[in-house]
Amino acid sequence: MSHRQIPLVLSLLLASAPALAQSDIVKSEKESFRVETIATGLQNPWALAFLPDGRMLVTERPGRMRIVSKDGKLSPPIAGVPPVAAVGQGGLLDAVLAPDFSQSRILYFTFAEPRGPNGAVNPNSTAAASARLVEEKDTAKLEDVKVIFRQEPAYPGGFHFGSRIAIARDGTLFITTGERNLKTTAQDLKQDLGKIIRINADGSIPKDNPFAGRKDARPEIWSYGHRNIQGAAIHPVSGKLWINEHGPKGGDEINIPEKGKNYGWPVIGFGVDYSGAIIHESTSKPGMEQPIYHWTPSIAPSGMAFYTADAFPNWRGSLFNGALALTHLNRLELDGEKVVKEERLLSNLNERIRDVRQGPDGYLYLLTDARDGKLLRLVPAK
Repeated sequence: MSHRQIPLVLSLLLASAPALAQSDIVKSEKESFRVETIATGLQNPWALAFLPDGRMLVTERPGRMRIVSKDGKLSPPIAGVPPVAAVGQGGLLDAVLAPDFSQSRILYFTFAEPRGPNGAVNPNSTAAASARLVEEKDTAKLEDVKVIFRQEPAYPGGFHFGSRIAIARDGTLFITTGERNLKTTAQDLKQDLGKIIRINADGSIPKDNPFAGRKDARPEIWSYGHRNIQGAAIHPVSGKLWINEHGPKGGDEINIPEKGKNYGWPVIGFGVDYSGAIIHESTSKPGMEQPIYHWTPSIAPSGMAFYTADAFPNWRGSLFNGALALTHLNRLELDGEKVVKEERLLSNLNERIRDVRQGPDGYLYLLTDARDGKLLRLVPAK
């Protein structure tokens, strides 16, 4: 346990309980709810965004983007998505709408970009793009697609791409990346691997970035020493960026990345290599930041959302994270920037939870990571 953690009360839904059906009432520690299946047949869905009319935009890792109607019907794939490197963990990843989407129809998305000759998938790197969503009758397409960030350098392989987008209150974009399973690259300020990137919406560099103007660092870097960040959200009160990131075997972390700071990977951490070999020098070191929370054993966190709505009043203020390896929805109760309690929900579904979002109706929406992935909704029990 980190010296910054306090004793936790861990509430688990017992794995031996009967499997959940759609009609079952789930009685968690503070709320009772039902799980509704809105859509099935999504291939490894990765991200969910809500359109102004209540429909949902969903990305599928092989390289498709679809619109899901309120009653769960899947649109044909949206045209104009650029080629992706759908290798290993790579492919089409996050998607978020611009704050003025209702007028501009602009969205942002991340993907593993093929960088090889003649479009070969190796080498590849995480990239972010902007585009305009155009709908005509029963068809939709992306126009004016522009790559606004391209992770440098590119490497062959299929590991640790990140990647989430969080839009700050000042309109800048935070883009999370992975270190491509190369470990020490996370400490190299001349590379974008294992970093949080901060750019303007057009791809330009904010003048107040911590390394702007330095010759020994890339100016787009916000923070460094990260392993593989697959969850990011802006705190609804403080406006700060919060992230979750994968450790190796143990040591998944929640961090609140601050400007120019070093979060330690691979020098410090709370995990070991998958072989059991020691990776880290220690769990702490001067000049390197401690996580506000960590999981050992690993839950493999992905997707992150603060709950602020009224549908589940006793969950208001909680931080939700999807869990891939330990197949549950993770709820953390907070006291400011401290985690005071953890609850693990929906373990009985045995689903890898890839994304979690709060809907405009105040319900929670989940994506399951599978070849036949699902879009689920949590609604209050009546």
